[in-house]
Amino acid sequence: MTPSPIDRLLQSAARVPAAPGAEMPFGFDTRVLAQWRASRAADPFVILQMLRRVVFIALTLILLASAGAYREARHDDSTDEYAITDSAIGGVFDQ
Repeated sequence: MTPSPIDRLLQSAARVPAAPGAEMPFGFDTRVLAQWRASRAADPFVILQMLRRVVFIALTLILLASAGAYREARHDDSTDEYAITDSAIGGVFDQ
């Protein structure tokens, strides 16, 4: 009896030798760290620039969240479809 195509495929895959793991070239990590330190020493204001960006993004998010909260607070719940559905579902479970 001949083996099925899937059995032949699995047997062929089992015969393939395992590939060696990928390794970094010798000294690669040292060169990367040295380059990073050299670029960092050239510009002492990198941390201040990053801090400025973080503060700008945080203020933008606070502004957007405040605008959304203000809009929801002023929203009339009597015409809100979600509020109507929520009260209907709550009424079913209260019975």
